[in-house]
Amino acid sequence: MAENDTPQPAAQESATDTEAIRQLTWAALLARWMAFAKTSAALPDDAEGQRWKGSVVSIITLQAVTCALGELDGLPADEQALGLDRAEILIRAHREKLADLWQWTDIPPNLADLLMDSAAALKAAKTAWEAGSGR
Repeated sequence: MAENDTPQPAAQESATDTEAIRQLTWAALLARWMAFAKTSAALPDDAEGQRWKGSVVSIITLQAVTCALGELDGLPADEQALGLDRAEILIRAHREKLADLWQWTDIPPNLADLLMDSAAALKAAKTAWEAGSGR
């Protein structure tokens, strides 16, 4: 078999393709969050509807931070610790906001899941950063 006839492995995504996919993912998430925020205006004005309306910013922020933590390693090394600190501050602030709105006994399961997901993402990102930075 001639050298040019040798089967080649499947081409891997280039850095440009990966970046394009990442940008499309964030654009799709942003569109979804905007639609979610828009539709929240139609929620009823009763107590539960008001709590859901008051939760919209926290829901979007927690989802965004959770997703962003998965990309922490894409930051320059000297910015990763700052990214972790900012994520922790945002998660704590929005966790408190949701706790104030819903009281812990009344928090809907999907919001409890979101809080657990954001805490788990933060923990995983911290663990990865500590391992990578030798701390």
